[in-house]
Amino acid sequence: MGVEGVEAGVEVRLTVDELAARAGVTVRTVRFYGTKGLLPPPVLGARRVGWYGAEHLDRLGLIEELQRQGLTLAAIERYLARLPQDSTPLDLAIHRALVASWTPEAPEEVERGQLERRAGRRLSEEQLDRLAAMGALERTADPEVFRVDPGLLPLGVRILDVPIPLETLLAARAVVVEHSRATARELQRLFRETVWRPFRESEPEPDDVERMKALTDHIQPMVAQALVTAFQKSLREELGEDVEEGAEEDVERDPGGAAAP
Repeated sequence: MGVEGVEAGVEVRLTVDELAARAGVTVRTVRFYGTKGLLPPPVLGARRVGWYGAEHLDRLGLIEELQRQGLTLAAIERYLARLPQDSTPLDLAIHRALVASWTPEAPEEVERGQLERRAGRRLSEEQLDRLAAMGALERTADPEVFRVDPGLLPLGVRILDVPIPLETLLAARAVVVEHSRATARELQRLFRETVWRPFRESEPEPDDVERMKALTDHIQPMVAQALVTAFQKSLREELGEDVEEGAEEDVERDPGGAAAP
């Protein structure tokens, strides 16, 4: 990535102090992750000032989220190594939102100024409505106070300027919630009938029961990661098919503009 990543339609070019402030960590933490290879090095500018971009910001957020889930630095390094080499800042933001969903954080109440500092930009009323439609925040009785989802906010800010109508965001969220619940119910039924029930019928010892419960806790994030990976792949395939179909329709409407065989 170049030094000037793009976030929500504007350039992201941060010093180490600005990066730490945006991510809510210390400068020492940023540099520590850099020495461990968890963060790419900054791009050196004039006077050897290191500049960080959108990828650094989102990767730092993902690392912090993984740490909150109890992963060791070695486990985080393995997790990051499995991410595709061409992962974009948006991909990283999606992964962070996914990881946060493993054990959702309690919503935080923040004032508008705090919210805008986290977002790294001023927010219009229309943009606040879009963030609410994506589930990244909720309005409260006080128009200057918002209940924020820490895991979803970075992703919501990232796609604020994507030209998607508010009605489409609301409909898309409803689709995702509906199918996510259906998938969760089916996975629970499958696990209960093919794993948990046979295990209980085998009359296990109390220690074995506790180990099985701990195992199910470890399985949850792996299942969640598998789901988001499969969803991203399916979404890319569907979008690719739409692009190809659109190109074919353009050729049919304007055959004279098509390239000669």
